[in-house]
Amino acid sequence: MYKVTVQVKEVRGNCALGYKPGDTFTIENFYIKDAGKGVCLHALASMLTLLAPLLKGVPATALGIGNQEDTGYAQCPDPGKPYTCGGTVIFELKREKIEEK
Repeated sequence: MYKVTVQVKEVRGNCALGYKPGDTFTIENFYIKDAGKGVCLHALASMLTLLAPLLKGVPATALGIGNQEDTGYAQCPDPGKPYTCGGTVIFELKREKIEEK
């Protein structure tokens, strides 16, 4: 079993939730933990199909989302200006093996 730490790598434009580079939250045992600012549903939607396989041990390289087995990337679907008043966020998804309880 793995946990996945989601970290904001880059913000292009204005994130409606206020994410800043370095902000993180963790997914462990299919639960969101340590989400101080909360979790944006648009961003989460872009990651959902990736998180389950990563949590079960599928490498990011096999999912086509990164060049390293334990690190992949996802992007918020908000295109930002001139199309919306928001902006897009690039997230790093880093998996780490944990002991099963």
